[in-house]
Amino acid sequence: MRIKNQLQPLADEEILEFETTPDSSPERRRGGLLHRLLRDKKAAFGAIVIVIFVILALLAPVFFPGDPTDPVANGSNPPSPQHLLGTTAKGEDVLALLLWGSRSSLAIGFTVGFSATLVGLLVGLASAYFGKVVDDVLSVVTNIFLLIPGLPLLVILAAFLPPGPGTIVLVLVVTGWAGSARVIRSQALSLRGKDFIDAAIVTGERPAYVMFREILPNMASVAMSTFLACVIFGIGAQAGLEFLGLGDLASVSWGTTLYWSNNEGALITGAWWTFVPAGTCIALVAFALAMMNYAVDQITNPRLARHRKAKKA
Repeated sequence: MRIKNQLQPLADEEILEFETTPDSSPERRRGGLLHRLLRDKKAAFGAIVIVIFVILALLAPVFFPGDPTDPVANGSNPPSPQHLLGTTAKGEDVLALLLWGSRSSLAIGFTVGFSATLVGLLVGLASAYFGKVVDDVLSVVTNIFLLIPGLPLLVILAAFLPPGPGTIVLVLVVTGWAGSARVIRSQALSLRGKDFIDAAIVTGERPAYVMFREILPNMASVAMSTFLACVIFGIGAQAGLEFLGLGDLASVSWGTTLYWSNNEGALITGAWWTFVPAGTCIALVAFALAMMNYAVDQITNPRLARHRKAKKA
């Protein structure tokens, strides 16, 4: 039996045809997307930048053993051969703070991305699969979170909860899952009525199997795009909260580096080396993730795929 899946991920002339053979397995479909992403220059550039940041973060204890907040020289020294990015007003090495801070910022960003996407997947798939009362209830909850202004809710939750990485992750997941749930529900609804889904239900497959083994593999591009967007949100929102003084200021991250730089009057004194590197790192990581996100959309969106083929021709 041949089952056609008319999802948007490929161009109209390249509609996927999934057969009930090993070639149509979820692993093969995911592998096809990953293979095309690896060959895309934008995705490759974004992945290389992220890998470099991850490696530097892991090697931070090797390059700068000990506490990165310990003073190592006079305060507010500009970049020099001894301290490549200078020192803060308290005499801390800016490069050490940058590398150690990347561990916290990247860890929280990817944790928020995974957690928010997971919650969005559970809510979106359950809403689309079960429908009726379940869909109505979950849609109302999702709409409530979408209608609540994100920034005020972030500030309120962060202000009243005890500071720490767990609090930051919780706050960002609570305020960031609803958008992904809405997108995933919409995509899952377009698959819910397909023949291969009905066939799986008729054969007695459990709801969890149908949702995660039949529906989810056919929307891998949507899940990946949602995950990348949530990671960008997590890194940026953490930096914003900590810059406002609502995070754990005893920790070392890109956000706390910006906070202390502002508190020490770096803008007034012209000590640009204390805040420009951290801001540049946040921008570079966000840009790399955005490039990967754009590559996913360009590969799987039929309109963008046709436009890219037309430009090559």
